[in-house]
Amino acid sequence: MKSKSIKKGLSLTLISLMSISVIASLEGCSKRKNRQDALVFAKAKDAITLDPGDITESESSGVSQNIFETLVRYKDESTEIEPALAESWETSADGLTWTFNLKKSIKFHDGTDFNSESVKFNYDRQMDSKNTYRFSGKFEYWHLFFGNVLETQAKDPLTVVFKLKDKDPIFLANLALFNMGIASPASIKKYGKDIFKNPVGTGPFSFGNWTQNERILLRSNPNYWGGEPKIKKLIFKPIADNSVRLLELEKGSIQGMDSINPDSLTSIEKNKDLKILKQDGLNVSYLAMNTQKPPFNNLKVRMAINYAINKNELVDAFYFGGKVAKVAKNPMPPTQWGYNNNIKPYEYDVQKAKKLIKESGADLSGTYELFAPPPRSYMAQPQKVAEAMQADLKEIGINTKIVTFELGTYFNKISKGEHDMCIVGWIGDNGDPDNFLYVFFSSNNTVKGSASNYAFYKNKEMDDLLNSGKKEMDHKKRNEMYMRTQEIFHQDVPWLTLFHTKQMAVFRSNISGYKLHPVGAKLFKNVYYENDKK
Repeated sequence: MKSKSIKKGLSLTLISLMSISVIASLEGCSKRKNRQDALVFAKAKDAITLDPGDITESESSGVSQNIFETLVRYKDESTEIEPALAESWETSADGLTWTFNLKKSIKFHDGTDFNSESVKFNYDRQMDSKNTYRFSGKFEYWHLFFGNVLETQAKDPLTVVFKLKDKDPIFLANLALFNMGIASPASIKKYGKDIFKNPVGTGPFSFGNWTQNERILLRSNPNYWGGEPKIKKLIFKPIADNSVRLLELEKGSIQGMDSINPDSLTSIEKNKDLKILKQDGLNVSYLAMNTQKPPFNNLKVRMAINYAINKNELVDAFYFGGKVAKVAKNPMPPTQWGYNNNIKPYEYDVQKAKKLIKESGADLSGTYELFAPPPRSYMAQPQKVAEAMQADLKEIGINTKIVTFELGTYFNKISKGEHDMCIVGWIGDNGDPDNFLYVFFSSNNTVKGSASNYAFYKNKEMDDLLNSGKKEMDHKKRNEMYMRTQEIFHQDVPWLTLFHTKQMAVFRSNISGYKLHPVGAKLFKNVYYENDKK
């Protein structure tokens, strides 16, 4: 028979063990809770800048759109417009005055008021090259979006008025672009040239910190007018290699990713711990030939290149047998209105290519630089695509050297026209053909250092059509204009069109609420862990 002291000791031990078990259980719950407060999304490259007015690529915009907001925005999974920071708007009878009524009581993340003066401050700094707060002097595409704006007026604290030079059928759609994100004027004045790494907006997430090439931390905005996000910490982590990124997702060290190797699809689909999202992308990838440099200033050489590249083989090899991409024949995707499906594509024909090279009389004795970018959301394996094209080009006597750079340097160099040929792509920003065709082919966009027309292509008829399309309010007439521009493109072939890819993202199976968007926006305000819906 056990003594009372032994029984007492056993009882205390049992109580202690139970206490430890309870504490451990609580700690486990706490750890699970903390873990589900955060979501890590991995992407191929780090952002370049978080100053919305300076952003020209998707790696930066994917982060900034969670911090900054615009007057109007695109609806989920659509390019239709809905209110955002503006609750309503109206247009004058002549189409030259747009008046926006702002939402009340919205604060920037630094506690300052969002009002009409802050809207005017942001857009004035983009429009005026001499503005004190236009720090970098870049704002490369300001003329695309503000070139038709005469003045922005702060009529009263909650009313903003835009005065336009001409009617503008694209104005409202352009105001929803990520470039139009509105930053706190106080923060711009405070941080000066360092505003690119100290963003302050009104969005669902506020900026935490940025360790370049390691991570960007955002925190949920408890005062967000649309309701605080469920994810308390949103981390964007650059992992350059697509396969490594997937391994991290499978291990659970990250919860989501984009830029997926097509040959990984089968394993992803079989993995019960993962879910994959797919959507036809509003995108195009292409090989731009610098038409200001020989031999690419020779039409027959450009035509020969279009016949020489086996695009069907490329899409089979690098896009999972064509299941996640289709060969492109036009410079914008079939999902974009204004697409000319009557165009007959250049077919793969090496003999015809060789014949055109001979007829061209071009001197092809040199070795030409073929620029290939780091992995992009519209092209997961650009180096391999470049190598395959290099082999095809050699067959017709064009020798190339493949060169690459980190993303910021890459775009800087091709905007200056340093390339002979370059692989690049575009994700539509606003659902309008102008956002593809004017950006790509207007001679206004061939200014070295800020070019978006990477072929440095010029054609008067093309310019006339593109300029008219910016003013024509009749949708049918605009459609006809854009159909014709694609015919001109096909005749002059400043590019080799490559692919239209499906956009994809993969998440852990317990993550919900993320929606792919045609313009490639990465928005996390509605994302949550499935066992934490409250």
